[in-house]
Amino acid sequence: MSKAIRIHETGGPEVLRWEEVDVGEPGPGQTRLRQTAVGLNFIDVYHRTGLYPVPSLPSGIGLEAAAVVDAVGEGVTGLKPGDRVAYAGGPVGAYAEVRLMPADRVVALPDEIADRQAAAMMLQGMTAQYLLRRTYRVEPGDAVLIHAAAGGVGLIACQWAAHLGATVIGTVGNDEKAALAKANGCAHPIVYTREDFVAAVKSITDGRGVAVVYDGIGASTFMNSLDCLRPMGMMVSFGNASGPVPTFEPALLSAKGSLFLTRPTLMTYTADPKDLRKTAGELFDVVRSGAVKIHVNRTYPLADAAEAHRDLEARKTTGSTVLLP
Repeated sequence: MSKAIRIHETGGPEVLRWEEVDVGEPGPGQTRLRQTAVGLNFIDVYHRTGLYPVPSLPSGIGLEAAAVVDAVGEGVTGLKPGDRVAYAGGPVGAYAEVRLMPADRVVALPDEIADRQAAAMMLQGMTAQYLLRRTYRVEPGDAVLIHAAAGGVGLIACQWAAHLGATVIGTVGNDEKAALAKANGCAHPIVYTREDFVAAVKSITDGRGVAVVYDGIGASTFMNSLDCLRPMGMMVSFGNASGPVPTFEPALLSAKGSLFLTRPTLMTYTADPKDLRKTAGELFDVVRSGAVKIHVNRTYPLADAAEAHRDLEARKTTGSTVLLP
């Protein structure tokens, strides 16, 4: 029997249980994975608390890992036992030593990408890819605002946007995080705990505003972020770390400059296996080229996932955190 973190009810970190599970044999179209590193992401907190409900309880949790193929089911081609793979996305259940996974939701890992690096970058890195290359396609000369610039998605997005020729502005909570963001492509870090980020953005852009705001924070930043945009700018709300965005009248978008608003998810952008492979491939390319560096700043034993969640929610983490089975 292998072990996994499971939840029987939603709530705080204490609902995460380290339990024995019977994985079984892979069915048609499935692969069984022996996992080597598991990614920690804020969406895991949303699943744990019930903000984003899981299909049923009890349930596994987690959406990202690197692994070695242990067995494949009927009809699976292109994968064989011993292959190194990684994935990010459903079904939930990544917090496990061994698990079953649809074969078309995993991608082969290049030799140059280490397991811990892969587990740290798949969800956050593919999120950065769709945000920067598809939701709003960043072009040279664009000014962009990235909230939580020292977080996992933030550090990757800042590097990638700078590589694309953008002027990168980012919000952070303290001077240490400001230095980290600046070292990773954020030309203008703003410490929001002591600075008005709207005023700072307007000053940096000579009053014009930014082309796009990438906001994974939600309630505490959303409304002010609209005031950072240039006319016909794009507001990309892709997370709720501070809570859900309050309701508002759509006419507000016209009043603030005919703004665009979208609420995208990685799952939608990678629903087609071809899109998944292309998204992962572009991420692998920028990492292998050195344009984007992946920072695994902390690791925890998988059995200590509750402690990792507490630290994540307390904003004690920077960059990416990996859980080790």
